[in-house]
Amino acid sequence: MMEEYFLGVTKTQIQVPDRLFAKIKKFARQHELSLAETFRRGAELLLEAYPEHEIPSSQQWQPPTSGKVGWKGLSAAELRDLAAEDQSRNPFA
Repeated sequence: MMEEYFLGVTKTQIQVPDRLFAKIKKFARQHELSLAETFRRGAELLLEAYPEHEIPSSQQWQPPTSGKVGWKGLSAAELRDLAAEDQSRNPFA
């Protein structure tokens, strides 16, 4: 029976600020819950409060294609020369 409970469960480690951890630990103790169950229920509540919604593909961000970015008209040699010139002006960049 216990093996079935752990099927499909991922163990993880998280960092929680000390003050928040103390409050969560107190809450878990008062409600006779384990810390794992408390965090699990909190995550479920968060997902209920902020349901996933589809963003229309027309509104999704897309990276620019290489034809839309800078350096138009520069050869590889010209680009290399400009980069070297820029570095000579600011060697710590």
